[in-house]
Amino acid sequence: MTRAREPRRRAVAAGAGAVVGLFLLTGCGLQPASSYVPPAGPGKIQHIEGLPDDAHITVAGKNFTEQLILGKIAVLAAQAAGFEVTDFTNIPGSQPTREVMLSGEGDMTYEYTGTAWITYLGHESGIADQRKQWEAVRDADRENGLTWTEPAPLNNTYRFAVRSEAAEQLGDIENFSQIAQLPVSERTFCVEAEFNSRPDGLNPMLRAYGLERGAANGVPDENIGVYDTGAVYTATDEGDCNFGEVFTTDGRINSLDLRILQDDREFFPAYNAAPVFRTETLEKYPQLDDVFRQVSPLLTDETMRELNGRVDEDGEEPGDVAFAWMVSQGLITRR
Repeated sequence: MTRAREPRRRAVAAGAGAVVGLFLLTGCGLQPASSYVPPAGPGKIQHIEGLPDDAHITVAGKNFTEQLILGKIAVLAAQAAGFEVTDFTNIPGSQPTREVMLSGEGDMTYEYTGTAWITYLGHESGIADQRKQWEAVRDADRENGLTWTEPAPLNNTYRFAVRSEAAEQLGDIENFSQIAQLPVSERTFCVEAEFNSRPDGLNPMLRAYGLERGAANGVPDENIGVYDTGAVYTATDEGDCNFGEVFTTDGRINSLDLRILQDDREFFPAYNAAPVFRTETLEKYPQLDDVFRQVSPLLTDETMRELNGRVDEDGEEPGDVAFAWMVSQGLITRR
């Protein structure tokens, strides 16, 4: 299973040249698009002893909600460790962000293992095992001058979700494989148009679980509702179907009280977020690995759903959400 786009609210990716055009300021190089974060003081993340006063890194990041939050978390972590930080988050798309890292304009970013493996490194399909996927990307990207450090638990991949009350009515269903045990009339799905039509989307996923699309004893075509991007969550919540296609860290899962089904046959590839550094930057400041080893283990699917929801559902600023979360974890203090 591959995917051609990032999760919600991603802008269409521009070419690297277009991005340079967006951010270039008369010979001054690339400039940050948005640099608001409250000032951070040290907490569990301590000022690195002996760090030069002019130590500087540039944090890159994409322009959808989760990436904005992760980017601000990275900025705050580096600030607390004593770095002067250029906030170069809010880059429009994956490939432009990759070019920023490869060109040396960016020193660090949070990237997804599956995105790197498929979109950047050109593999046709991902690896479902999260550790193996991270190791494969880590090893492959060394020759590109990039170092992947330990990933976060958060795995922003595809799943199917069910309303909590519907899950109870269907026998407290927990795993996708259990759908095959339900009456055909209950095997109803809401999916986005792209996922419905992709050669590695809905149809092969159903087959992987022993369910043939269009078959009377599988999933009849009339059991599948196809929706515009983003509308699946509302349709699932309103009972238009029992099972809706979702991204695992989307804040609407919590706000709509949806229950995620386990992909117990591991059809979907892994999309764990991990800190990625320019190798020369990490060699210059190896303590950065220790800094982010304090942060990444705390970034779970549930945590990201909560943080994403505070931005997308409650209207808070990504910088404020990142700051409040890091203070709550004791990673930083208010300065």
